[in-house]
Amino acid sequence: MIGVLVVLTKSAGCGAAVLFKSLMFLPHLNTESSFLEPWNGWCGKGQSTFLLKQGHPQVAQGFAQLGFEYLQGWKFTTNLYENEDFRKLAETEIASCEEEIAELKQQIALLLIPSEETDESDLVLEVTAGVGGQEAMLFTSEIFDMYQRYAAYKKWKFEVLEYFPSEIGGLRHAVASIAGAEAYKYMKFEGGVHRVQRVPKTEKQGRIHTSTMTVAILPQPTEMRLQISPKDLRIETKRASGAGGQHVNTTDSAVRIVHIPTGIVSECQQERSQIRNKEKAMQMLCAKLYNAKLEEETKKRNSARKIQIGTKGRSEKIRTYNFPQDRITDHRISRSVHHVESFMLGEEMLDEMIQTLREYADYESLLEIISENEKKNSS
Repeated sequence: MIGVLVVLTKSAGCGAAVLFKSLMFLPHLNTESSFLEPWNGWCGKGQSTFLLKQGHPQVAQGFAQLGFEYLQGWKFTTNLYENEDFRKLAETEIASCEEEIAELKQQIALLLIPSEETDESDLVLEVTAGVGGQEAMLFTSEIFDMYQRYAAYKKWKFEVLEYFPSEIGGLRHAVASIAGAEAYKYMKFEGGVHRVQRVPKTEKQGRIHTSTMTVAILPQPTEMRLQISPKDLRIETKRASGAGGQHVNTTDSAVRIVHIPTGIVSECQQERSQIRNKEKAMQMLCAKLYNAKLEEETKKRNSARKIQIGTKGRSEKIRTYNFPQDRITDHRISRSVHHVESFMLGEEMLDEMIQTLREYADYESLLEIISENEKKNSS
């Protein structure tokens, strides 16, 4: 089987060594799984280890079988190249094997990488204008609209919780909730500083300006994951006011909630109804508290993935939108794509970029898992 794996991993590109080590790690999981299975019932909720998954033997066996078919295809191509019909048949078989090999590689990654508690969560999206004045606010509005279109593209529910526009149609700050299948699993890679380089509409000299805005992605907890005592909350009401209030009125509809133990504050004046504003403010507060809890746990474990910046790297520049060169560059994976306007439609191009980030995160996680296993075996 090892000979087959060597051939297959040579066709796997730059991740070949990691893939090969992953496959060598699968039998180890089988042994661990057999040992731990009798104790599965004793594991507390949320403590079940990914070592108990039973799918890896089948994946390894399937990978080996595909390897033999792949080698046979190459043999036919080499020995029967003078026969056009046989050569085409072999090439078709090889292409089919390569597709299945790619799918099995994904299955291997899923088996080896433990899912995160928050991956199935809904989320709260926050956008805030950064450096660049009115141009930064215009860019913030465009990014917010991009994510709203992306939510529609993914068939997620998008609800605006707060919206504070600028005087010329930009956006100072906005908050929205996004709910849907694997919403946080995809959107968690969008947290950080987004930078734009272009000639602003207000620029008369034609000079290129650089502006920034910040995105924060907060997982939305379920009631089971986060419980808040009413005695820890101070709820205040006031009149909606300011440039950002879409429903500025003369009633005390705006709501401000303070979590007394942490000092974390949440406000909402988006709705005319005080009850709805209270619900939305509470939703935002829960997301902030849950995120703070997750960050504290991450610090204790000290094993957060480098790629998954989320709110852990809000000060880090993650992506540049260069309009004069019609290029978007994601600095975490050093990947550039062109057609900025198409990218900001929030459809296929953004989805492909996020998928690439997910794959890179899986790659880094595999490196970490395999490295830990090698250290364990060598000690």
